[in-house]
Amino acid sequence: MPALTLTHVTKKFGHDTSEVTVLKDVNFQTMAGEVSLVIGPSGSGKSTFLTIAGGIQTPTTGDVLVQDQAMNQLSPKKRDAFRLNKVGFILQAYNLVPYLTVQDQFTLVDRVKAQGNLKHDQLTDLLDQLGISKLVNRYPNELSGGQTQRVAIARALYQNPDIILADEPTAALDSDRVKVVGQLFRNLAKQHHKAVVIVTHDIRLRDFADKTYQLMDGKLALDQAED
Repeated sequence: MPALTLTHVTKKFGHDTSEVTVLKDVNFQTMAGEVSLVIGPSGSGKSTFLTIAGGIQTPTTGDVLVQDQAMNQLSPKKRDAFRLNKVGFILQAYNLVPYLTVQDQFTLVDRVKAQGNLKHDQLTDLLDQLGISKLVNRYPNELSGGQTQRVAIARALYQNPDIILADEPTAALDSDRVKVVGQLFRNLAKQHHKAVVIVTHDIRLRDFADKTYQLMDGKLALDQAED
């Protein structure tokens, strides 16, 4: 069973003369155990692709299936619950709560999703891998851009989702940290049977991907090197 399938997905914004088509007949499928990389420049539709894949936005036309569940058949409330339990988002905005310490960011997840999160020792190991274990008592405004990004990654992975959708997860990281994060994503896919989808312009992540796609002007194509 595919973890995630997009079939003939088109997304338009605006109306009449101001209408813009951001995604054009996009077809995509990924399985548990795979890391899929979607590369494209700013404005190519990467973030729209990711938010539609995870059920945050709905397509203008086309279908999105997450573990064979059609997103358009769920009410907004059920879609939110399904996403909470199945999908982990790593977004460019980070979305850390400014008045909570790093440790409290994870406590908040426990309050929203009481079951199925990583165990304490698993979280400790994750924080060590990302090099942020000594930052647990700091607030977001006390973190650098790269540290904030790694905390956001850890918070998304703490939910232990089946599907991980990451939007530019390495944009603020140096090459050494990119390797750590890239290997972490690959280990999650291979050892823990997760489906990982990363949208980015960071070609340094190619080495960790099973499949690489190009998204240009709203059209998605498998990278020629992958054929």
